[in-house]
Amino acid sequence: MTANGKNTVLHRGEGLQIVVGLGKSGLAVVNHLHALGYQVAVTDSGYPNLAKQLPNNVMTYFGGIDSELLTTASRIIISPGIDPLLPVFDGVRAHHIAMVSDIQLFHEICQQKNIPIIAITGSNAKSTVTTLVGKMAENMGKKVGVGGNLGLPALDLLRDPIDLAVLELSSFQLQTTTQLSAQVAVVLNMSPDHLDRHGDMLGYHREKHRIFQGAKSIVVNRDDPLSRPLVADDIPRISFGASAPDINQYGILTDSDGEMWLARGSQRLLHEKDVPIKGQHNLINALSALAIGELAGFSPDSMLNTIKQFVGLPHRCEFVKTLSIANHKLDCYDDSKGTNIGSTLAAVCGLGNVYQPKGKKLALILGGVGKEQQFFDLANPLTKFVSYVYLIGKDSKKIADDLQSAKLGENVVLHHCQTLQNAFNQAVVDSERDANVGALLLSPACASFDQFTDYVQRGQAFKDLVNDFK
Repeated sequence: MTANGKNTVLHRGEGLQIVVGLGKSGLAVVNHLHALGYQVAVTDSGYPNLAKQLPNNVMTYFGGIDSELLTTASRIIISPGIDPLLPVFDGVRAHHIAMVSDIQLFHEICQQKNIPIIAITGSNAKSTVTTLVGKMAENMGKKVGVGGNLGLPALDLLRDPIDLAVLELSSFQLQTTTQLSAQVAVVLNMSPDHLDRHGDMLGYHREKHRIFQGAKSIVVNRDDPLSRPLVADDIPRISFGASAPDINQYGILTDSDGEMWLARGSQRLLHEKDVPIKGQHNLINALSALAIGELAGFSPDSMLNTIKQFVGLPHRCEFVKTLSIANHKLDCYDDSKGTNIGSTLAAVCGLGNVYQPKGKKLALILGGVGKEQQFFDLANPLTKFVSYVYLIGKDSKKIADDLQSAKLGENVVLHHCQTLQNAFNQAVVDSERDANVGALLLSPACASFDQFTDYVQRGQAFKDLVNDFK
């Protein structure tokens, strides 16, 4: 085998650390291990651009994951985008070589330094909740590192001293993480996603719930049975949900006029108008952050002040602009990060519960790459909250077929638009003749890479269409 063009003979037992995949997290792992004095090699199926940032004496094996190299490792650190069950790792399993994630390395260091970890996962909303909890910690005066699947790779958070880590974790990262021992752990929600990798919901559920291994306290979504952990009853826990909460739990109290309050037990904490992130689903996100913060020891007043200042993240049910069309108003929301059915359900129901009491319905842009999802579960919420659906992208026909098979209401008009531009244009036409449409929502329930480089580019394209409208 060759490394950097030179013949190299490697033997197991020499402490060789092999990093598989050179994305952002892979580079962070290499830099971390190299700084500790380990012998490090990197292999990747392609020729990654980040290779030019590697330390000089790191061996590289590109253009294919080197199965022969892998069997010489003392330990393998695999990037989350690479499935550890691929046949190329058969030799690794036969030799019983440890294969871990960067999160596992991060956890080991945090244990050594007594840095508590708040660990957050879920099919949807994990970036919003992670960011909000991080801001709560920051406003408490803590030196907090926020990252993982969001923003900085976990190991890069250790470049500066921190006394708390708040991590967003994906099922891919958790797949090769064991006994995380988080101070607080939560699975926010569970809906079908990444089934092309995990096989089925059972496999997806199994990987997500690894977050609870060794957890010191847990937060539970009482509206989502799949998110509830099977852990000992004596582990401290707090629940959140859309219903009125029991004592010492978090939920929503709704007035007779439909106005909603964040609440802890019977105590009203914040009116919905004081929460900048809109929609019932975002109220639930704020409640989950309050539950996490309480278990982490944050001040209640400080947490509420943080919520009042938190405007959310780009492309996550983000309000863009109100358009004036035919003497009425059309509010436009960018939820391009809604890349699975669960996320779109949350956005449609969250905004629908705001607009329906006003006698308004939604117009929805759906479509892209469906990732082998079934779209039947969207039919009932769309029938309840949506007047028009604009289908775009590769799997638009499948989405339409699934919705119609699930008996989508006759009140919902389906338009096959193919492109985002066509969808927006049709939405303007429909809004001109239907004053009951109160909001246009881009929440595709699909990946974007059939027509865009990523969800960010898709969301920005939508924003440009809205902002350029005359």
